Amino acid sequence: MTHPTVRHRPGLPDDPRAAVARPSPDCPVEIALTALRGRWTTLLVRELLRAGRPLGYRELAGALPALSDKVLTDRLRQLTEAGVLDRRRRPGWPPTVDYRLTDRGRALGPVLQALWDWGAEAG
Repeated sequence: MTHPTVRHRPGLPDDPRAAVARPSPDCPVEIALTALRGRWTTLLVRELLRAGRPLGYRELAGALPALSDKVLTDRLRQLTEAGVLDRRRRPGWPPTVDYRLTDRGRALGPVLQALWDWGAEAG
């Protein structure tokens, strides 16, 4: 916590992890950027935010028809490993899997909105 008399400029966090001379894997910004890396990643998060419920692989593929199966599989794995998605296998045959946003994943909603707003101002 910062003392009330100390003023910080926006975008400059009061955190010792911010006082580095090169990128660090434990930097919160680097962690967020790593979780969202790659084309299609933000669109997958958007689809799950929009749905407000778990979606299966085929539902996600149908929502983004230009996305290849290889990239979809890779991005779902990446987001699961980053703690953004939870992967749950449904009972029955054939086996099916649902993907749902974790609390961390749902918290990306305002982040993606802020990125959209920033990008829209530049365009």
